[in-house]
Amino acid sequence: MEAGRQRQGRLWSNLKEVCDLLHIPAAVSVNSEELLFQHVQFKTGQRVHTIGQAFDTLYIVNSGFLKTVLIDEFGNEQVLSFPMKGDMLGVDGIHTRHYASEAVALSDCDLILLPFKKLTALGRVHMELENLMYGVMSRELVREQAMIGMLGALSAEARVARFLVSLADRFAAMGYSSKLFNLRMTRHEIGSYLGLTLETVSRTLSAFNEIGLITVDQRTIGIKDAEALKTLRRLPPSRSRTKQAGAKQKAELDAAGDDQILATA
Repeated sequence: MEAGRQRQGRLWSNLKEVCDLLHIPAAVSVNSEELLFQHVQFKTGQRVHTIGQAFDTLYIVNSGFLKTVLIDEFGNEQVLSFPMKGDMLGVDGIHTRHYASEAVALSDCDLILLPFKKLTALGRVHMELENLMYGVMSRELVREQAMIGMLGALSAEARVARFLVSLADRFAAMGYSSKLFNLRMTRHEIGSYLGLTLETVSRTLSAFNEIGLITVDQRTIGIKDAEALKTLRRLPPSRSRTKQAGAKQKAELDAAGDDQILATA
């Protein structure tokens, strides 16, 4: 976000800029220029907060990609979410005043700090602002509930398909391409998020590539048929996939040949 101002060598944003980032209307009862919120940068692999750490701040992603995880007694990770631009972190710390999850940067990130005491003090004076922030927290909860429902109802292939569609939609909302993007998370992390093994995620992406739904080049994903991904329930057997891919390739070659004939006619 280009908006912001330097103060004491750090970048700050006013309330309107924060509201714009969260896709909520600015609270008209508050003078935006009087309220400034500090930015802080994290490098790839750095932890924003850890499980059990005392809660005092909410974070808004201004740029970059992160993951939030639970870690069991054996050190195993369960990925809960992949926050990106416009998402809020740290809400799970409000209840016990300790963060219940760990947030880790998957790329270099720029986050905006919302000190919780400052936010609650503002909310007591400006009810409109408090209601807007509740709306943002509710939005995050609805997204998590939708994911839980998806995990229980869909096949492994459909989970991966919906995940790719969701990522494409979120990239589009940020002003980036929804047809070609890089996965900031590993296939293992995707599997943890979707309740699948690394092998299942890799095999499913390869199958999608084979039948022409996507293209895969290491971490670069190209979406070729978003509608088919949205409605996919299960993949056909491997033999059927081979025939399907062959038929699609033949149709594309025939179409290219027709175009060439028309161009030379």
